[in-house]
Amino acid sequence: MKKISLILPLLFGVFFCTLAQEESTPENSLNSGTIESQFEYIYRVSNNFQEYEVVKKANLEKLKSNILDSLKTMRVQVGDLKNAQIAKTDSIQTITQSLNQALEEKEAAIEAKESFSFLGMNIQKTVYSSMMWTLVTVLAGFLAFFSLQYFRSFSKIKKAQKDLEDVQEEFDQHRKNTLERERKLKRELIDAQMGKS
Repeated sequence: MKKISLILPLLFGVFFCTLAQEESTPENSLNSGTIESQFEYIYRVSNNFQEYEVVKKANLEKLKSNILDSLKTMRVQVGDLKNAQIAKTDSIQTITQSLNQALEEKEAAIEAKESFSFLGMNIQKTVYSSMMWTLVTVLAGFLAFFSLQYFRSFSKIKKAQKDLEDVQEEFDQHRKNTLERERKLKRELIDAQMGKS
C-alpha cells in the first residue's frame, strides 16, 4: 500500500504535468503563428474516432476567434489600402487637372505671345508680319512704277521743253529774218518810191 500511495501521487503528478503541458501548448500554439500552423496544431492534438477527428471545443472556439480576428484585421488592412488607393487616385486626378490647366495656360500664353489684336481681330504675329511685308512690297512696286513713269514723263517734258526752246529759237530767228526782210522790202519800197519821184 505504501507503494501504491507512492506510485499514485507520482502517476497523478505525471498526468497533471502532461495535461498542463498539453493545455499550455495549445494555448501557446493557438495564440501565436499563422492560421495554417494553428490548423496543423489542432489536427495534431485532436483525437481520432472512427474516421472523424475529435477536436476540443475550446480549441475550436479559440481557432474561430483567431480566424475572425485575422479576417477583421485583413478587412481593416483592405479598407486602409482602398482608402490609400482612393487618396492616390484623387491625388493623380488633382495632379492631372493641374497639369492640364498648366498646359492650357501655357498654350494661351504662347498664343498671346504669338498674336495680338489688330482692328478688333486676333492676328498671329507671323500672319501680321507676312501681311505687312506684302503691303510694303506692293507699295514699293507702286513707288517703283510711278517713279519710272515720273522719270519717263520728266524726260519727255525735258525733251518737249528742249524742242520748245528749239522751235522758239527757230521762231525768233524766223521772226528776225522776216523783220529784216520786211525792213529791206520797206527800204526798197521807199527807195523805189523815192526814185520815181
